[in-house]
Amino acid sequence: MYMPPIESGVPMDVRAEVTLPQMDEREELEVRARTIKLVADLTGEPPVPEEFHMQQARQILKSKDLRNLNELPNETTLYLRELVSRYDYEVVKNLADLKTYTAHKLLELSNSANEKIQLGALKLLGEIDGVDAFKKRTEITVQQKSTEEIERELMEKLDKLTIDMGLAEETKVLK
Repeated sequence: MYMPPIESGVPMDVRAEVTLPQMDEREELEVRARTIKLVADLTGEPPVPEEFHMQQARQILKSKDLRNLNELPNETTLYLRELVSRYDYEVVKNLADLKTYTAHKLLELSNSANEKIQLGALKLLGEIDGVDAFKKRTEITVQQKSTEEIERELMEKLDKLTIDMGLAEETKVLK
């Protein structure tokens, strides 16, 4: 095993708030779990969660309190990370299902006999991402012109402006 040379007598601040960037609880859990996995891969001794660790991780997930991660055994930390990532996936899947359910319910309401309910349902359906029936769009057309064309058009407008101003002056004099 290779051991890098370590200088002695060099002061080092080991406080986490100084050495680590600011992280929320989920980010900290992810960093801790990746570190545990890396050390396990290097040593060849993977931590295997037992029923106690699994139960402890479930309790932490239920309480939604991830503040004391440094007090957890490695096995609990790894299992907790697995639970959190699985939970996140299920939430995203549930949100997609909820969006589909909502769209279907609005479609049903759009066939209501009550015109007020019908109009409200259609308005909400039109605002759903992907339908975008009421989104305002601005279209910009870019025309490529040569310098000579631009100069000619500018001169025509200046001539017209000069003529218009001259007519305005004559009109003032006549009044």
